[in-house]
Amino acid sequence: MRTARFALLGGVASAVLLATAAYAQVPAADIAAAPAAAAAQSREQLAPLPDVDIPFTKFTLNNGLTVIVHEDHKAPIVAVNIWYHVGSKNEPQGRSGFAHLFEHLMFNGSENYNTDFFKGTELLGATDQNGTTNTDRTNYFQNVPTSALDSILWLESDRMGHLLGAIDQARLDEQRGVVQNEKRQGENQPYGRVWNAITAATYPDDHPYGHTVIGSMDDLNAADLPTVQQWFRDYYGPANATIVLAGDITPEQAREKVERYFGDIPPGPPVTQPVQMIARMTGEQREVMYDRVGQPRLYKVWNTPPAGSADSDYLGMLAQVLSSGRNSRLYKRLVFDDQIATQVAAFNSESEIGSQFLVMVTAKPGQDLERIEEIVDEEMARLLRDGPTAGELERARTSVGAGFIRGTERIGGFGGKSDILAESQVFHGDPGAWRESYQRIVAARPADLTKVGRDWLTDGSYSLEVLPFPDYAAQATGVDRSAGVPTPGQAPQAVFPTIERAQLSNGLKIMFVRRESVPTVSMNLILDAGAVVDPDAKAGLAQLTPQVMTNGTDDLDALEISDRLQLLGATLGAGSGSNSTNVSMTALTSRLDPSLDLYADVILNPAFRAEDFERARTQQLAGIQQADRNPGAIARRVLNREMYGPANPYGRPTSGTAETVGSLTPADAEAWHDAWFRPDNATLVVVGDTTLAELTPKLERAFAEWRAPADPMPAKPGPADAQEPTARPRILIVDRAGPQSTILAGRAVPAFDPTTEAAIDTMNTALGGAFTSRINMNLREDKGWSYGAGGGVPYGRGERIYSVSAGVQSDKTAESLAELRRELTEVVGSRPLTDVEIQAARANMVQGMAGNWETNASIAGELQNMVVWGVPENYYDTYAERVSAMDAARATEAARAIVGEGPTTWVVVGDRATIEPKIRALGYGDVQVVDIHGRPVE
Repeated sequence: MRTARFALLGGVASAVLLATAAYAQVPAADIAAAPAAAAAQSREQLAPLPDVDIPFTKFTLNNGLTVIVHEDHKAPIVAVNIWYHVGSKNEPQGRSGFAHLFEHLMFNGSENYNTDFFKGTELLGATDQNGTTNTDRTNYFQNVPTSALDSILWLESDRMGHLLGAIDQARLDEQRGVVQNEKRQGENQPYGRVWNAITAATYPDDHPYGHTVIGSMDDLNAADLPTVQQWFRDYYGPANATIVLAGDITPEQAREKVERYFGDIPPGPPVTQPVQMIARMTGEQREVMYDRVGQPRLYKVWNTPPAGSADSDYLGMLAQVLSSGRNSRLYKRLVFDDQIATQVAAFNSESEIGSQFLVMVTAKPGQDLERIEEIVDEEMARLLRDGPTAGELERARTSVGAGFIRGTERIGGFGGKSDILAESQVFHGDPGAWRESYQRIVAARPADLTKVGRDWLTDGSYSLEVLPFPDYAAQATGVDRSAGVPTPGQAPQAVFPTIERAQLSNGLKIMFVRRESVPTVSMNLILDAGAVVDPDAKAGLAQLTPQVMTNGTDDLDALEISDRLQLLGATLGAGSGSNSTNVSMTALTSRLDPSLDLYADVILNPAFRAEDFERARTQQLAGIQQADRNPGAIARRVLNREMYGPANPYGRPTSGTAETVGSLTPADAEAWHDAWFRPDNATLVVVGDTTLAELTPKLERAFAEWRAPADPMPAKPGPADAQEPTARPRILIVDRAGPQSTILAGRAVPAFDPTTEAAIDTMNTALGGAFTSRINMNLREDKGWSYGAGGGVPYGRGERIYSVSAGVQSDKTAESLAELRRELTEVVGSRPLTDVEIQAARANMVQGMAGNWETNASIAGELQNMVVWGVPENYYDTYAERVSAMDAARATEAARAIVGEGPTTWVVVGDRATIEPKIRALGYGDVQVVDIHGRPVE
């Protein structure tokens, strides 16, 4: 992934890796040389991976605009994906961050639509929309209903051809502030300054990749209006752009529409692009960084050839061998055997003119990074000496191939078909260029990987150690300085798919939706028991138990499960929330039977071995440590405790605490499984390429031994019940130094009611749920104090928490709190939502339904809401009608019911010394300082 260099309007983006686009199996003769376990599984003659194709039509307009069309008529939507061949590598010195800043400006309006771009796209029901910048390109993408295609093409062509007249100094200053807040927010996260260090250490200052995509504060401050205008003229012409239209459209329709909207735009000047600039390093460079993190982490980096080259493709495969799956070289040694690390990753971060091969290892707290680096070096040296086995190569092929197949279910977004076609065209001049890498990897042999590793990974490395800040603290009192110096002493509207139901002979309920768009089947077993059933002393057990289950069964250990999943091309997951626990699997349709056997084995026969339990517990404890340092997680934990009460199971974190999780035993997990994993307490949600008639006998066979015990179901807590609020609002401050503060405020609201939820959704979309909502436009766009702000109310059982939140620059914390309070006060008083705002929200919600259920995962998610939260099966039959009936008056009623008199509790996580005096001066409520768990500290 190229996360190190991707900056995103709404976050950090990952690129699709062309070098790992698809894979096939190696011949049986090579499989025979693999270790015994892998060879035995390979001899099962698994069906080959499905063939994958992305047909396209390509043509070029007279003005140089490249157009690529892909037909996919499964849903009435079209992905519109425009790539401009310009990124941070095109920035001159002193202008770092400019490509990304300009991307933001492209969303602020054009000459003929002089308002925020999202206001237009939300009216069209656009989904999966964003804009991103990386080192090599800037792209803008969204999915729209087919009926809105002309509208979005008009908007995109207007900002391509008619932008300059709409850009003024005020907009430049506004977006400069937004980008600077994005930079602060990223660097305020754990390990958030790592990529700055890697970039500075591995590239010379004058290299095109010698600065980060988001740039420096000084360079962002120096950006001026003439440079903005010239940037547009130089790089945003049609001749430097590619547009992909994928979905419910034909090439003939695409040509007519693109020529109509884009054909009259001047082509722009030719752009000079660097082709290959590998900044190969020699020797060894080292650096140590201290950060607010819970665990030490090691990064090792080598500069490597660009994307699309044979060497880059093989390096991507080598990374898979090192870290993909529990039986991979580094994971098995560091996490499984020696148990000195909790996370391992290796990847070839591909870019257009040069790439980087990275190994990243997160150590268990207190472990020595020097020892970890010795093991990394040992394992890599052994791999480059002996080469990978054929079995390792086969696992990588199947694992990545199955992932690629799932990506092609989507027409848009990162890794979707339009993204693959655009990247292939822009970087390689051919929309089908990904196939060349595919063919290389199909033919790859261990010797290919060994050679490329020896060529690029034996010299020229950079190692970065990230260590937690030392646990220092100042003493309460100091020397009396009044006495002077001491005398020196002695040192489109969519229809939700049809739901079919069945029940197995053991009582297990089945909810099924057939989807034939890709040859996969998604399964999710949902248990009616979650974190709230845990006793206080065993909090976190519901989250830990399913994690241990995926680590071993009576017949398979964790490594064997991992190998099995990779060979099947399946995925396995497990987790829990407040009221439910789930075990999920995705499988290739052609390999459903053996995948289902493994799935049932994990559910029915977990072994709960001591070593498996300890690994899973270590991971959960590491996650708790990370949450203790994450401002958003801290704020949510404190708010829940305050709203529901520390003794209420809804008021404690679902992960438990370090103390409760540390006291758990394998017997506890086994007892939890025995109590709650029973067919009369479960629903199996299945979405995918099969039929209920074909599926039911397979499930009867797989779960034949699962029977409900004679014992009655254990008692469960009732619905959530919030505490009575205090007479005055409370403001709780958590001291955490940093450049940003996190604000989270909430109040208790009634339980989910399907008759009123559509009204609440519509009201909240206008107030805090959409990009153009009042709250976000105020703090992000108008004030420039935040990268993003908003609010909403989740599904839940019993009373829920309506909350608003924002990450804001530290010196504007009190001012931001005041603005949030003003917005919440005025929406139920002097400035209610208008018909114009509700009309925009209605359009966004109703039109956006066409893209809401494109993937199996999105359908499965809605089914889970029905199972867990009681959403009616026919909820969406009339949802659009209910939303469309909303007006300003009904929105005001919903606001009064949900926003009411405003939050009863505010939580602010930030630098106490800086923010507390101004917050107290507001006089909005009783102010108290608490620790990260919500307990008073004074």
